[in-house]
Amino acid sequence: MQFGVFSVSDITRDPTTGKIPTEKERIDASVAIAKKVEEIGMDVYAIGEHHNRPFFSSSPTTTLAYIAAQTERIILSTATTLITTNDPVKIAEDFAMLQNLSNGRVDLVLGRGNTGPVYPWFGKNMQDSVNLTVENYNLLRRLWDEDVVNWEGKFRTPLQNFTSTPRPLDDVAPFVWHGSIRTPQVAEIAAYYGDGFFANNIFWPKEHYKQLIDLYRERYEHYGHGKAHQAVVGLGGQFYMAKDSQQAVKEFRPYFDNAPVYGHGPSLEDFTSQTPLTVGSPQQVLEKTLSFQEYFGDYQRQLFLIDHAGLPLKTVLNQLDMFGEYVLPELKKEMASRAAPDIAEAPTHAGRVAAQKAKLEAEKANAPKEPEVSDRDQ
Repeated sequence: MQFGVFSVSDITRDPTTGKIPTEKERIDASVAIAKKVEEIGMDVYAIGEHHNRPFFSSSPTTTLAYIAAQTERIILSTATTLITTNDPVKIAEDFAMLQNLSNGRVDLVLGRGNTGPVYPWFGKNMQDSVNLTVENYNLLRRLWDEDVVNWEGKFRTPLQNFTSTPRPLDDVAPFVWHGSIRTPQVAEIAAYYGDGFFANNIFWPKEHYKQLIDLYRERYEHYGHGKAHQAVVGLGGQFYMAKDSQQAVKEFRPYFDNAPVYGHGPSLEDFTSQTPLTVGSPQQVLEKTLSFQEYFGDYQRQLFLIDHAGLPLKTVLNQLDMFGEYVLPELKKEMASRAAPDIAEAPTHAGRVAAQKAKLEAEKANAPKEPEVSDRDQ
């Protein structure tokens, strides 16, 4: 089981001070948060992709490469890489480069994106988003899996005798998660390829996400990748904690009430009762997170959104320190003790290299043997 942090890279006014951080401050903060993630023993840092204000993360691989140079262990991922508006050739190149630079500590979450104006900025039509997703991912897989690609599709120019460079590290492509909050076709794509499925599990009730996860698990088994409960699932979540719940609510309320990301709709109390958001004590964060496993089944990755809504960097780092001290050890122990013995391991580059080697050895062992020729036959 992997635990980590993901960021949507918003730039939001701190309602308690009136201060709006600069882009530079938020970019620097993302690096500090990633380093803290490694320091406290978490496993993953992920950041999203946006090309519009109030977000800053237009080039996640650049940020992640910089973080890779300052960390040793954590997996570097994306909260969303836009498979619809990015050229699959550039995705293949950028992430293979990052994979090589980080010694395999990279994977990515592919998504359609939910910001309509972005599509025409990159010469695309939002009405084509699902078809773009299918075609672009098919090409991306081929660019990573095949040395020489000849390809023709609807949404980009053909490729003839094309080789994407650099090649994936150890000839094993980065692991791909497919993220969606409402599109069953995305769950189908993830299941077809045997990839992971990531549900951001932030703003909507758990029943909504369970429908997509159950569909993905069912189709994962249908395509022969394993049993439904062995499918590779990732979940989001979010928390704000203090030593007691009353203090946590008091501190977080102004951020919740004023942040555009929450939509100025339900009250904090209603939102925490209806969604995965936990505002309370470390014990409440632990119990709420353990309930995800009870409801969704065993899963491989849990990421938390904690650097949003105008929360200052110092507060975010303090939240991570508290999580590392009071929640993470118990969370790891409890989830491991409750997990079925045959669930899939959380994806890592080393694990995928070993699996590829085992597969090749098994294929070699099962290959038809050449007939033996005796001296008498010659």
